Amino acid sequence: MNVAHDQPRLHVALYQPQIPHNTGNVGRTCVAVDAKLWLVRPLAFRLDDQRLRRAGLDYWQHLDWEAVDDWLALQQRLPRRRYWCFTKHAERSHFDVAYREGDVLLFGSETQGLPAAIWQATPETALRIPMRGPVRSLNLSNAVAVAVYEAIRQLQRIPDAP
Repeated sequence: MNVAHDQPRLHVALYQPQIPHNTGNVGRTCVAVDAKLWLVRPLAFRLDDQRLRRAGLDYWQHLDWEAVDDWLALQQRLPRRRYWCFTKHAERSHFDVAYREGDVLLFGSETQGLPAAIWQATPETALRIPMRGPVRSLNLSNAVAVAVYEAIRQLQRIPDAP
């Protein structure tokens, strides 16, 4: 865990991410919008992986992040939060919800997505990013960026540069 904030604007949780480059890019996005990154184990890479740090560039030192052992541990660390579960199987668009500060945006792994058991437990929280045609899904870091910036747009507060 690095740079701690009392109240991050958003929480971004990656459930069992597999590609360090994607996680590094997500970390960079989190720094840009004052979001905390949560990594739900098991991870398919080591947290000291150079590819992770390289993708996050020199921003990783500014990232507020934490790794937890499993889905239950994340829920225990972030109780009483609204969780938005991103899945290509959802009916509801991510444009059709009103985000609030402190919300958790939850994404699955690059190859498996978010397990159905998680999003089906509360189907009203399942969201999809609209796309057409032969594209089944976006790259994980792109999907996070699309979702995070829609939430930030709704919150109408872009962090100022230091």
